[in-house]
Amino acid sequence: MDSPHCLHARKAVKPGKPASTDPILSLVHAMSGKSGVDRLLVGGLLLGLWWWAAAVVGSYWISSPLETVQRLWALVATGGLLRHTGYTLAAAALGFTLGGVPGVWLPMALRKWPFLQEVLDPFLTAGYGLPKLALAPLFILWFGIGMASKVVLAASVVFFIVFFSTQAGVRQADQRLVRMARVLGARESQVARKVVWPAVVPYVFAGFRIATPYAIGGVIISELVSSNRGLGYLVQYGAMSYSTPDIFATVAAITVLIGVATWLVGRLEQRLLRWRPETTGLRSGGVAP
Repeated sequence: MDSPHCLHARKAVKPGKPASTDPILSLVHAMSGKSGVDRLLVGGLLLGLWWWAAAVVGSYWISSPLETVQRLWALVATGGLLRHTGYTLAAAALGFTLGGVPGVWLPMALRKWPFLQEVLDPFLTAGYGLPKLALAPLFILWFGIGMASKVVLAASVVFFIVFFSTQAGVRQADQRLVRMARVLGARESQVARKVVWPAVVPYVFAGFRIATPYAIGGVIISELVSSNRGLGYLVQYGAMSYSTPDIFATVAAITVLIGVATWLVGRLEQRLLRWRPETTGLRSGGVAP
């Protein structure tokens, strides 16, 4: 039975499209069409609602956009935002690597032992379903309030997402090509590298795209529980000092960080997977042939 992230991975696999390498030009193209105008309208509407809510409820409860920008600029000017962002980003990158590499390797290795994969599948599904917020205090108890506990929590989140995404790709590999390669005398390593892996790579990047915000979020959750550095610490500090602008400014920084990180993963995917045919896509029944 497919896991929840198998379905997410299938939805996230996109057809290969030629794209401009200039990010500014890409942004102009994205915002020049009807969908770009619609995005601007929705963004303006949300900004207006935010401003209205701050005026009605009061800035003590909801910081206005102007107050948020002013506080964000103050954090940038003092260097505090950059320092705390760097700490969170470093922990997220380490956790992403430590969770993503085995998340890709294990499904490829288990492909040779279907029985073992069937035995482990319910345990891996249960591990994916564990509430990671509940694990944060345990990791802090084991590894302390330093970066190690944040890295482990991020890795535990990323591993399961990437694992199930890669597993979906392994299951979607064309078995006719696998059998044909074996008939032609290809070794198992050659089959994995030249037949299975090209089919799996789009699913790997789909898992990476899904896991990127979760890696950053996992670190921030751990920082909220106990830390003296990081963006989660800034949110906690703002809450403890009853400073709504601090909280809103940090949340805005987190939103931008996650958006940029996810965009970079998508750009990397476009560059590395240009060989994908444009007919690669999804139909209601799965991956198109």
